[in-house]
Amino acid sequence: MTAGRVTGALTSATARRITGPLSAMTAKRALDLALGSALLLLTAPVLALAALALALRPSRTPGRVLKRETRVGLGGHPFELRSLRTRRLRLDLLSRLPHVVRGELSLVGPPPLTPGEAALLGAAAGHWRESVRPGLTGLAQVRARSGMPWDEPALLDAHYAEHHGTGLDLAILAQSVRIPLYAALRGPRRPGKAHLSDTDHRLPGYSVAE
Repeated sequence: MTAGRVTGALTSATARRITGPLSAMTAKRALDLALGSALLLLTAPVLALAALALALRPSRTPGRVLKRETRVGLGGHPFELRSLRTRRLRLDLLSRLPHVVRGELSLVGPPPLTPGEAALLGAAAGHWRESVRPGLTGLAQVRARSGMPWDEPALLDAHYAEHHGTGLDLAILAQSVRIPLYAALRGPRRPGKAHLSDTDHRLPGYSVAE
């Protein structure tokens, strides 16, 4: 093989390594923009009514409409996460869609951590955490607790960070819609079952430690 062919082969391999992750991230961001914008447009009237109801509700607590929290995003950059102070119909989750459109959150990803939680991460966990955008829902949320040892939320979040792609994101989003609908049709939840109604959408016993 001539020197020119060797150089060409090495250049092609390098290009594939670079453009592969970039194209995946571009497709993920495109999905966030397209689907996130559509969902925000569809839910905007409901979110506006919910915000009005919260504003008119008698309360002495400041900031009674929006809950503001500092969370760590892509690249370790902090941002202010804003959510409606209600859990009805998952409106607190849907009210975070502007963050998806702006690029601070993704539709699918590990839950956004507080700066204190991020500081507790080890070097390996901190590296992969900073490499992906946090999301509204994720693999750990749809898998819940199956009783399998590898279904710990931290392991599932790490698995997602390593293997995420458009197909996996669409499957997780489909599951995120199916699970609440199934629970609503089935009736009241039995005590002790895992559920997805906690404020930051992490499972009980979630740990950020390696």
